[in-house]
Amino acid sequence: LLSEPQYIRQTSLDQKDERNSRYFDLLESGRILPSFYDNFLDYEELRDRFLCQRLLLLCQLSLQTGDISPQIELSLASHELPAYAHDPEGFARDMRDYLHRGYRVNISASSELRLQRAREIVTELGLAGINVMQADWSGGFVSPALKTALVTEKELFAKEGRKKHRRTYKGGERIDNFLDLRSGDYVVHIYQGIGQFMGVERLTIGEIERDYLLIRYGGEDRLYLPVDQLDLIQKYIGGEGNAPKLNRLGGAEWNRTKSKVRAAVQEMAGELLRLYAAREQVKGFAFSPDVPWQREFEDAFPFVETEDQLISAAEIKRDMESDQVMDRLLCGDVGYGKTEIALRAAFKAIMDMKQVAILVPTTVLAQQHYRTIEQRFEGFPIRYAALSRFFSAAEQKQTISELTWGGIDLVVGTHRLLSADVSFKDLGLLIIDEEQRFGVKHKEKIKALKTQVDVLTLSATPIPRTLHMALVGMRDMSIISTPPEDRHPVQTYVVEYHERLIRDAIAREMGRGGQVFFLHNRVFDIYDVAEELQRILPEARIAVAHGQMKERELEQAMLDFVAGGADVLVCTTIIESGLDIPNANTLIVDDADTFGLAQLYQLRGRVGRSERQAFAYFTFKRERLINEIAKKRLITIRDFTELGSGFKIAMRDLELRGAGNLLGPEQHGHIMAVGFDLYCKLLEEETQRAAGQAAPKQIISTQLELEINAYIPDSFVTDSVLKVEIYKRIAAAISEQEVDGLAEELRDRYGELPNTVYNLCLLGKVKVLGKKLSIASIMQKAGYIEIKLADEHPVSGEALLALLDKWPQRLAFSNKKGFMIRLDTHHIDKDLARIDVLLRVLNDLQQLITMDVDNVNKLS
Repeated sequence: LLSEPQYIRQTSLDQKDERNSRYFDLLESGRILPSFYDNFLDYEELRDRFLCQRLLLLCQLSLQTGDISPQIELSLASHELPAYAHDPEGFARDMRDYLHRGYRVNISASSELRLQRAREIVTELGLAGINVMQADWSGGFVSPALKTALVTEKELFAKEGRKKHRRTYKGGERIDNFLDLRSGDYVVHIYQGIGQFMGVERLTIGEIERDYLLIRYGGEDRLYLPVDQLDLIQKYIGGEGNAPKLNRLGGAEWNRTKSKVRAAVQEMAGELLRLYAAREQVKGFAFSPDVPWQREFEDAFPFVETEDQLISAAEIKRDMESDQVMDRLLCGDVGYGKTEIALRAAFKAIMDMKQVAILVPTTVLAQQHYRTIEQRFEGFPIRYAALSRFFSAAEQKQTISELTWGGIDLVVGTHRLLSADVSFKDLGLLIIDEEQRFGVKHKEKIKALKTQVDVLTLSATPIPRTLHMALVGMRDMSIISTPPEDRHPVQTYVVEYHERLIRDAIAREMGRGGQVFFLHNRVFDIYDVAEELQRILPEARIAVAHGQMKERELEQAMLDFVAGGADVLVCTTIIESGLDIPNANTLIVDDADTFGLAQLYQLRGRVGRSERQAFAYFTFKRERLINEIAKKRLITIRDFTELGSGFKIAMRDLELRGAGNLLGPEQHGHIMAVGFDLYCKLLEEETQRAAGQAAPKQIISTQLELEINAYIPDSFVTDSVLKVEIYKRIAAAISEQEVDGLAEELRDRYGELPNTVYNLCLLGKVKVLGKKLSIASIMQKAGYIEIKLADEHPVSGEALLALLDKWPQRLAFSNKKGFMIRLDTHHIDKDLARIDVLLRVLNDLQQLITMDVDNVNKLS
């Protein structure tokens, strides 16, 4: 059995070179004998031995087998299934479709309880012919080659993942997404710095068994982190392919790095605050509340708005109705409805007799926006025009003249709008699409305009939620993070380039009246590729577009394609951002292994812009060996197909790009030094300090040393990644109810909780109360439990005296080495009973503190 045979030859040669480079040094030092290397086989000898056997070759991406030629090739291509937990209708529809197409459909569940529930669901939905079995598969798949579909409890029951409601971010919470933390990933410990996660290990100390995260640091240092302290670490997010330097445990280097980044962030926060304060001093035009025509215009929108769209529209209108100059950033993925929100703002401005300018980076985009404006403003007495080099000098002159005397209400254009000869009678709103794509000179002119009129900037580069929260009060932002209804994830395939595949994919799209992007990113032979496609598809209308064409020629080619004048557009990455062509729903990328992950993601965003199912084919040549990084990229883009997977791996590079656009390139090094999420936390602290608010309270991670076995046995949860996720959720819980809910979820999914898991949940509740009470540590000693409060804690003297009255025989206080509460556990023989008493004491203390606060509030 050979896995990835195409890499064996190169790996063998690399190892041989490494051995040869070290051979003489080792020989001279007497550490090896001259005959030592006779033990190693050359690649040719190794291959000959392979060929004497019956071979099974496994290839993850393609049937690339190097110089070993198989007699039979079998493709087992498959793709993942969506989550059905909140979509029973979708589940029933898909299963009926698979059964109708002759697929074998299986449902697996790991516990008897889940097995019974799966059978009930199948019966309730009337799905005959489905096999329900007990098995613990980590995820489902569909294989057209095998005509098989497997649905696991991950798709059928999963409570984590894609939900319609989103949990609100609270300052100081740890990272939500640990689901993809795997052995080998880099992590950031808030006190120890950057290390490498090596896996979960179970250690027995004394008679107590616990699970620990093993983290490798610089100089081969090792840290065994108790799972109850998982809230102290975050997954390191840097640029794609950048391995960070590991810190030494206990060294001063990490503290110096954090201090340096904090100083830079402090300076930037101060500058942001000064700009924000200066802008607030400038009085602008206060627009009127919505008029009846505004509601009529919005009701004419042919789609159902998402909640994010409605919230964003309300935020923008609130800014416009204020007498302060608006400077708001509207972020949203491609096709999430930013243009509609911008046009509502434009309509509002025009209703107050103000002019509106929409500034876009390319002529093609200007034409596209113009077409949208034509459709949306139909039936309303609004005069609009476009201004770009696509129009003749006479046409431009006429438009500029009308802008000057007020004959045009709305103009959309390129940087031509920023020319010295363009003036407005009464400009009230400037809408900028993708500001970062303009040059330095143009940005300076935009900056000057921003001080005079309301400005709305649109960006398709995602802004991470953590960064958004860190800048609250410093930068006005609206985020559209939910896709429109009826939007389907793009079906994504990573496949070898094959003429028949290309022909079938294009013919299928043409057969439903759609269009195709064929991306070939080399200009020198792009016309040869177009001719080859014409040969295999003589009936197709094929156009070419690339950046070295004359501007007028390029624009005409793009506009013809937008208008439906071609079936296939053979193009370079000029389509990477901006274009919105709902009728183009198939993308074929040639030599996809040469692109970066962010590029692949953005390219895929060109399709799937309507309710039609879209397809993306990322192809590579069989004869070319794909390196390991490119292979990982292709696997990643194939696996992350769900809408809203934007905060998974496929979006991290884009998030960093979005952060750079917002914060400036000089902050990139600081982000890399401490990881993106810790950077955002430091930024949040400093922006609040700069605004004169109390800095976010430092979250205490209570250290627990209690003599009780608390871990998740392998027999209960086999998947190590899921196990880490459960540990993380317990460590990050903010209420006892949340821990109870998780315990119920585990019971529902895996069956009755083993004692060690029940104990783990109890410790989770202790940890929750420890955070609320700012307890630094809870240690079990001989005959008592020591509760040490942190330096800054909310416990008053009155609360302590009241607690002592409730537990006179059990409690004592000490203030020798920090304030400590001593809980006497003599005569409590059982571990669970001790934990139960501890929880009751902590709950009583929490209630007494709450009563304290209530009394103070009543007095004030």
